[in-house]
Amino acid sequence: MEKGIAPDTSPQWLSKLKQSGATITFTVLPVGWVGNWHENPKPQWIIPLSGRWFVKTMDGQRVEMGPGEISFGEDQGTKADAQGNKGHLSGTVGDAPAVLVMVQLEENPTFEQSCRFK
Repeated sequence: MEKGIAPDTSPQWLSKLKQSGATITFTVLPVGWVGNWHENPKPQWIIPLSGRWFVKTMDGQRVEMGPGEISFGEDQGTKADAQGNKGHLSGTVGDAPAVLVMVQLEENPTFEQSCRFK
């Protein structure tokens, strides 16, 4: 289906597989796709299968990733910056779609503790 990964995000192609404790989503970000600023809907691993994509964080750091690189997204509960942005901005890089696998965890991590997940 084509829809945003979270409310108020740009549409992308999604295919979900629900597992106990996690949801596995395959997504295709079209060439030139740039989403809106948003938080990860849940803690999630993001694994690029083909193409390249970027993540820009609220502190201005931008990281580009492709196959063989893995990202963990966990920016729930951020406070808006002076421009009203929360979370991160992401999009494709180059002239090929980015095909990603996202593994969203059902259990929320603990905060300010050494054991992040129970």
